[in-house]
Amino acid sequence: MRHAPIDPALFIANRRRLVQQVPPGSVAILHASDILPTNGDGTLRMHPASDLFWASGIEQEESVLVLAPSASDPACREILFVRQPSDHLATWEGDKLTKERAMQVSGITRIRWTADLPAVLHHLLCECSAVYLNANEHERAVIEVENRDARMARQLVARYPLHRFERLAPILRRLRAVKTPAEVALIRRAADVTKAGLDRLIAALRPGVMEHELEAELAAEFIRRRARMAYEPIIGSGRNACVLHYVDNDQPCAAGELVLVDAGASYANYCSDLTRTYPVNGRFTPRQRAVYDAVLRVLKSSIARAKVGTTLRGWKRAAQVEMAAELVGLGLLTPEQAAQDTPDEPACKRYFMHGLGHSLGLGVHDLAPLDGPLESGWVLTVEPGIYIPEEGLAVRLENDVLITENGPVDLTSHVPIEPDEIERLMARPANDGRV
Repeated sequence: MRHAPIDPALFIANRRRLVQQVPPGSVAILHASDILPTNGDGTLRMHPASDLFWASGIEQEESVLVLAPSASDPACREILFVRQPSDHLATWEGDKLTKERAMQVSGITRIRWTADLPAVLHHLLCECSAVYLNANEHERAVIEVENRDARMARQLVARYPLHRFERLAPILRRLRAVKTPAEVALIRRAADVTKAGLDRLIAALRPGVMEHELEAELAAEFIRRRARMAYEPIIGSGRNACVLHYVDNDQPCAAGELVLVDAGASYANYCSDLTRTYPVNGRFTPRQRAVYDAVLRVLKSSIARAKVGTTLRGWKRAAQVEMAAELVGLGLLTPEQAAQDTPDEPACKRYFMHGLGHSLGLGVHDLAPLDGPLESGWVLTVEPGIYIPEEGLAVRLENDVLITENGPVDLTSHVPIEPDEIERLMARPANDGRV
């Protein structure tokens, strides 16, 4: 656990929200992530299961949370199962959670070893009539490997065929979309780390610097501040920035080009997601400035439109209409082409072809209802862009916004974005890689 300890009140409150959605006579089960293999005997670093972390704060492999809110034995209504420590594990993998430590992290008073799970679960299932099992139901997920949730689902259905099995994912999708103040504070901290990394990157940006050298500046600052990359960063100079998911980051940044930086820190598993576009030699050309200002206007108006009750489709559509007018002003569309704009065939699609934003939290593309409507407590990205491959020019700008009853709150408003401010920052002398 690289991050500072988190008050378990966050996880206690999240579990309370969850059990209120689980009907009497039900058991809900949440699993840790698998440790995935690479080649030979290698493995990837385990990425904590977001749902289990949201409900317990636990980041250790083979952990299982079982919630049975109407169990006859009050001690069985909330049980966390963790891997039993041993001298062998301590030698090869380091310390594992003791029962006392697991209790401190999660706020759960009933801790059992994972080896006890089958017997305890059988006892609970003999009492209950429904079992709520989890699955990765993200609409963009690519599922080719059976995970722990799926394996248990297959085993339980075979062993208890007369029980009713229900989906936990739709409940979690609704609950996790609305962030508590404690969660928002962690997202703010991730955004602060990202700002520090971007400050350091700006100080290192100059003609001839390699894209991966800029990535290294980000990584160094993120790690120094107890965070990690929330996703593979995109650092694309010139035409590379026109590739939406460019991650090679292996080309030089040339004078006269713009470099697009899409990166975010993850702190305590909560993510930030920002995009900035900088002039490599420190000043925008008139054409670059015109495109930049157009994107910035769409960003600002899209943030202003992110209000409680807004549907995501309607929100995106308003940005598409506005962007079409900006493209006319830039000479990229004719008024006649803009007039042919429809929801199915937006006029801006050639130059602005992606979504306007997404939910943000324990995932970069976090769980949330597909079309909203937006509720107070949502955190989402706002990320319009213009991509002109024939000019080797792209601008994308992205901020993270909290939805409140009193209007949107930009959690990243302190990250420089105004073009004049960016030019001033880039004019400062570098000081040991920082501004």
